[in-house]
Amino acid sequence: MASGFQPPFVNSAVSGNDGYRPAAIRRDLLREDAWWDVLTEGDVPIAFANYDLTGVRGEMKLDKLYVDPARQRTGLGGCLLAHVAEAARRRGCTRLMLAVNKRNGKAIAAYRKHGFAIEAAVVKAIGKGFVMDDYVMVRNV
Repeated sequence: MASGFQPPFVNSAVSGNDGYRPAAIRRDLLREDAWWDVLTEGDVPIAFANYDLTGVRGEMKLDKLYVDPARQRTGLGGCLLAHVAEAARRRGCTRLMLAVNKRNGKAIAAYRKHGFAIEAAVVKAIGKGFVMDDYVMVRNV
């Protein structure tokens, strides 16, 4: 079994993030403009990416990227980023964007390493007293 594999914000009642609730994932899986890709070791999930078309012509959003902490810094995140960029190109997109917490220095550095640049800073109330304090990062694909 994967050591400690548990995506962030699993407890959405605490985090305010409903995107990991099974019902939300099932809704995403039924959409024609959203995708969930999972990397496995045998039949154990070790990383995943969730991405969708934004509705802006030529733009795709990487909504979630997660790698089991025991497997971080092994190239899996970069592999998933390359996969998502290729999926964006196949769908006619020229731009890939994401939002990352301003205090997540490791993720920001990893995204920069893979060609992303900060486009904007965004502070947004997301309900239940939670606030997103993010950078919007973008790269061409």
